[in-house]
Amino acid sequence: MTLPDLSVDLGRGLVLPNPVGLASGTAGYGFELRELIDLDRLGALFTKGTTLHPREGNPPPRVAEVRGGMLNAIGLNNPGVEHVASAYAPEFSRWSIPVVVNVAGGNVEDYLECLDRLERAEGLAGYELNISCPNIANGLDFGRDPSAAGRLVAAARARTGRHLMVKLSPNVTDIAAVARAVEEAGADSVSAVNTYVGMKIHRGIRAPVLPGRGTGGLSGPVIKPLALAAVAQVRQAVRIPVVGVGGIADAGDALEFLIAGADAVQVGTATFVNPAASLEILDGLTEIATRAGVRRLGELRGPDRPGVPPAGIEPASTG
Repeated sequence: MTLPDLSVDLGRGLVLPNPVGLASGTAGYGFELRELIDLDRLGALFTKGTTLHPREGNPPPRVAEVRGGMLNAIGLNNPGVEHVASAYAPEFSRWSIPVVVNVAGGNVEDYLECLDRLERAEGLAGYELNISCPNIANGLDFGRDPSAAGRLVAAARARTGRHLMVKLSPNVTDIAAVARAVEEAGADSVSAVNTYVGMKIHRGIRAPVLPGRGTGGLSGPVIKPLALAAVAQVRQAVRIPVVGVGGIADAGDALEFLIAGADAVQVGTATFVNPAASLEILDGLTEIATRAGVRRLGELRGPDRPGVPPAGIEPASTG
């Protein structure tokens, strides 16, 4: 039996060996997870958000479990771009898995300086611009305004010839408008979506569990229906590749994102529950594609209408 071709061409030289990546912020920079699973089997590693200067992040507690998912208010804890470029990138260059560095900043200049320093490093497959982090003190406002997002991406595009992905915020009125703006500005792909803003209350002390504003980024299975809808909206709005993320816990979930219009997926919160979740999802997708007799992954998308599985594909379990 001939196995299907699972590779995904995201453009500008970034070709994933398969569609399953690890979402930013959920696998660090890959070093700890590499001790537990065969990281090189996966399609890509999207690193945790990297900023111009090192950040300690928010004070604890900064993670809270909720029904069907989790809240996080990590606050972009990271060692800073210089350390990533000088210490981590040389390690990445020895790995088989493509490594895409997630870049965050407080203003356009922060992003551009990060890119300038990373451009001098080998071993990087591209960048994922984080324009929408909901759990830092001042937030990242670029993802809320199409014009601001477009200006940032245009400036970043002028700084790099590497693949440029933009991580879209779901906490907007019109995600499709932002997606179109970043495509027009030169983005090679988009990832959808970042976490939703949520809160958990401690009933005993009658106050939010998370400190500061009390809100954090909501992720996990609880957001999957919302993320699927966002991916379908974005797919209808742009021609560039779309990477789906949000509540993917098994191969059936990943299949739903492909049917909704995603070209690839990122696995995040599921990794905290099961470090091997991404590998199990990859194996499951391979089995689904093989059983369906498709030659390439894109054939799983099916008809133009999101949500209708193509002939020969069993609908994912709703259990």
